[in-house]
Amino acid sequence: MVKTERLRVLADALARQSVMRLRDAASLLGVSEMTVRRDIAASPAKFTYLGGYIVSANDVPNSAGYSLEQEKDHFAQAKAEASSIAAGLIANNETIFIDCGTTLTTLARLIPTEMHVTVVCYSLNVAEILRRKPNVRMILLGGVYVPSSDSFAGEESIEMLRRMGINKAFISAGGVDVAHGVTCWNFHEVALKQAAMASSVESHLVVDSSKFGVVKAVRFSQVDDFDSIITEKGQEARRRK
Repeated sequence: MVKTERLRVLADALARQSVMRLRDAASLLGVSEMTVRRDIAASPAKFTYLGGYIVSANDVPNSAGYSLEQEKDHFAQAKAEASSIAAGLIANNETIFIDCGTTLTTLARLIPTEMHVTVVCYSLNVAEILRRKPNVRMILLGGVYVPSSDSFAGEESIEMLRRMGINKAFISAGGVDVAHGVTCWNFHEVALKQAAMASSVESHLVVDSSKFGVVKAVRFSQVDDFDSIITEKGQEARRRK
């Protein structure tokens, strides 16, 4: 496969799944990882290689991107109400996944003190809440720390998620659009969200209604990939694909 063909195939793959690991790209293209790196380095307007992942250059958030500190007070009441509805789905002795972001910190707080659950998470703000709950067994996924979202990202965490059995995954998002899918600001979250959803019996999208009609930098799923969408207005059941 010549270079121009490799670039076309890579671009088509990223259009479908937003991010791709370097080794997966090398396998797809039938070349070495070094060749993929060279191709990307020679096409900075099209691709970016960051932390083991390839992403379209157009999908990299700019300096006006997501900031946890800026987001935490936006629509705080709506986020709390959505999380309250989500908390009602948690049952004793389940294993659940709580995504990063400001919306789901309230969900972590609302886990009853007497409830015995295992919670998988990858953000420090959620972990800080969970560590004070005596009956919660917390699994904090590690990796490289990302300050903007107060979370971690790493290959080992993704592989661990793929091996787990999760009853319910509660996923956050920056944008929800029927045509363009469910999106977030940070490309490093994509593989973690997707792995958690794939390993879960049920996946629930928890967002406030301001997120509808919004498209952020990186798509990680379609709307119909969830069992339900939970907002401050209630829970809407979806038919999961």
